[in-house]
Amino acid sequence: MDRRWILSGSCLAVLVGLASGLASALFLMVLSRATDAQAHHPWLLYLLPVAGALIAWSYQGYGKSAAGGNNLILDQIHDADQANRVPFRMLPLVLISTVITHLFGGSAGREGTAVQMGGALASSLARLLKLSPHHLRIMLMCGISGGFSSVFGTPLAGTIFGMEMLAVGGMRYDALIPCLIAAVAGDLMVNRIGIHHGIYTISSSIPEMTPGVISLVVIASIGFGLASLLFAEATSFIEHTSKRLVPNGILRTTLGGVLVIALTLVFGTRLYTGLSLPLLADCFSGANIPTFAFLLKLVLTSVTLGMGFKGGEVTPLFVIGATLGVTLAGPLGLSPDFLAALGFIAVFAAAANTPLACVAMGAELFSTSGIIYFGIAVFVAYTISGHRGIYHSQRILSAKHVHMTSPLIGSTLHELRGQRLPLPIRIQALSGSKAILARSSKKRSAT
Repeated sequence: MDRRWILSGSCLAVLVGLASGLASALFLMVLSRATDAQAHHPWLLYLLPVAGALIAWSYQGYGKSAAGGNNLILDQIHDADQANRVPFRMLPLVLISTVITHLFGGSAGREGTAVQMGGALASSLARLLKLSPHHLRIMLMCGISGGFSSVFGTPLAGTIFGMEMLAVGGMRYDALIPCLIAAVAGDLMVNRIGIHHGIYTISSSIPEMTPGVISLVVIASIGFGLASLLFAEATSFIEHTSKRLVPNGILRTTLGGVLVIALTLVFGTRLYTGLSLPLLADCFSGANIPTFAFLLKLVLTSVTLGMGFKGGEVTPLFVIGATLGVTLAGPLGLSPDFLAALGFIAVFAAAANTPLACVAMGAELFSTSGIIYFGIAVFVAYTISGHRGIYHSQRILSAKHVHMTSPLIGSTLHELRGQRLPLPIRIQALSGSKAILARSSKKRSAT
């Protein structure tokens, strides 16, 4: 690599990281106030349909390509020469829309917002400096790392996430140092401003590693993988079905708000609206967790995001995984907070297809003493979830299963879904598809 680029690239990574951290700090402060307002003024939930209409109207009128969100950033990294670049307007639009979603009671997260803000800042800087397509890719990956690290306080996981998010089974190691610099810079900026992240601890002792305990962890991890698969499928199904039945985006998101209100009333609790951080904290404090809390949070989040509201998927996935872990703890005879920690990272890892980043996150958030169990939970869940995920523009560079045929390598998760492959075991049926082979070969040559 050009030595001049090593120096200049490092400086640019610092700028992207600091800018991402500053944006995340602003976002977290405003989001905290919106969450408090929703908690103290429950009647705001009944304005969610109006909020949904406003979000859809703003993206239709001003957002344009920014509506692609995380997938637009991935597409830009895979094809840096494309004319449809990540616009700066993505930053204010996703920040304001996510805050509105939470203020009025939608169930969503914050990672997607941080990643999009980081990507918009990185893309704008690259455009301003007229960087080459290769260097644009690196800067966008820095934006992802800086945004992720700063919003969760996990610089090591953020570093890996920026490289691992792009594809299933592959990472871009040429961005290793820039992503590390951006992730650390983003985290330092948030800490300097005085933003504090949630702290979750495993109060019980990590169980001794025995064949029996490992077997129980594997059983739980299968459940975590299936939960992530269900979330990805449910969100995608709701999104595609609602777009087909209600083509008008403003009307669709308005109806989505009505549906969220109806579900909340049926559930009879506000535990599952917003980030659900109190529910997540209860998983580690020994409080009673409703048996099907994971399923109710999954349904409400899938409806919120699938119908057009803005926000991330990661924090809801944390909640789904942790509550499922507590539910499984009783039958399996393991500590609830121990399985909550495993579910916390495993469900997210399987849905985002980022296993290495999530093992690192487990070590950063909980304890390095449980890293073997983190690895077992993440790797099993990642395999069980199949070639599905929350980022439809991820490309498959290395299959999760031996029966994944080579012609499909290089396809995106969206393209696999278009081939109507509901489960990984049916992938082999497409081995003779010449169209996919030609498209895959074209993509490999382009990259």
